[in-house]
Amino acid sequence: MSTIRVVWGTASGPTKMSSYDAALAEANVHNYNLVAVSSVIPADATVEAVGTAPDLGPAGNRLTVVEARATRAGPGHASAGLGWTTGDGAGLFYEAAGETDGTEIEERVRAGLEAGRELRDWDFAGESTETVTADAEPGTYVTAVVLAVYGESEPIY
Repeated sequence: MSTIRVVWGTASGPTKMSSYDAALAEANVHNYNLVAVSSVIPADATVEAVGTAPDLGPAGNRLTVVEARATRAGPGHASAGLGWTTGDGAGLFYEAAGETDGTEIEERVRAGLEAGRELRDWDFAGESTETVTADAEPGTYVTAVVLAVYGESEPIY
């Protein structure tokens, strides 16, 4: 059975990329090459919300993720949210992010999960969400990320 870990981070920096890198560092996935996938949870996987990823292998490896990400210049705030729904078989992730508050992002995530369930004739038993919000000061950027990290990293070549 594989484990998918849900991790999150928020950070500010002098540029968009530096705030994003620092938010990934808070989640401990900043040393990997992230490869985005859509949002299907394999039937044999378990999902655990852990906040910060453990060591997932050597730096520079490929790491498969579903990512919710918002970056903005200050003043203002950015929010990112990820939700998941599982059952006896496969499950779904749904992500949302933007320059709004966490409550609105969570509502979008829950609506997306509901729409995804309606498209499938799978049995779903539960639903969970994780949302983060960060404020940007004038003259800085802020990033909020929530990621579902699939297993361990793999060599990129």
